[in-house]
Amino acid sequence: MHVPDIPLTVVLVGLVLLLLAWRLTYTAARLDRLHARVEGALVAVDAQLVRRAEAVQELAGSGLLDPATSLFLAAAAAETLELEDEPVEARIEAETDLTQALDLALPPETVDALRRDGDHGGRVLLQRLRSSCTRVQLARRFHNDAVVDVQRVRRKRLVRTFRLAGHAELPHTVEFDDRLPSALE
Repeated sequence: MHVPDIPLTVVLVGLVLLLLAWRLTYTAARLDRLHARVEGALVAVDAQLVRRAEAVQELAGSGLLDPATSLFLAAAAAETLELEDEPVEARIEAETDLTQALDLALPPETVDALRRDGDHGGRVLLQRLRSSCTRVQLARRFHNDAVVDVQRVRRKRLVRTFRLAGHAELPHTVEFDDRLPSALE
């Protein structure tokens, strides 16, 4: 039985098309995973923001701060919690306001007094607040890193030419003031 001779150019073209199909599939799957990572990271940012607001409310309601400071912090935390159902991007201003309220309400002398308060849990409340603020910073950083990765991959010519991103929106970084209160650093 005689096998027909296949021209070398047909074999090479077939190999090139096969490699291109593999590359497109690999890149599309990678881009899909990166988009899923961004969505998961945004959910984590949202959860950590709620956790931080709850920690602030707990501190404000503890009775360890003067009434004006407690009311000030509780109002700032309540504002962020009222926006809980809104996307994180819509809550940026309120979250920045909460960060600034924490910085104003917790000067070093207040933080020192709370740290010395062993009976009423001031130290525990500060530790919880510091932990939640740090988690907000980390979650936002992870989200922004994921967004940068998606943006980098979507800028590639192969992705743009073959429209591998489909109709998915280009994600954006989340930018707001999330620093720790200076007395807690």
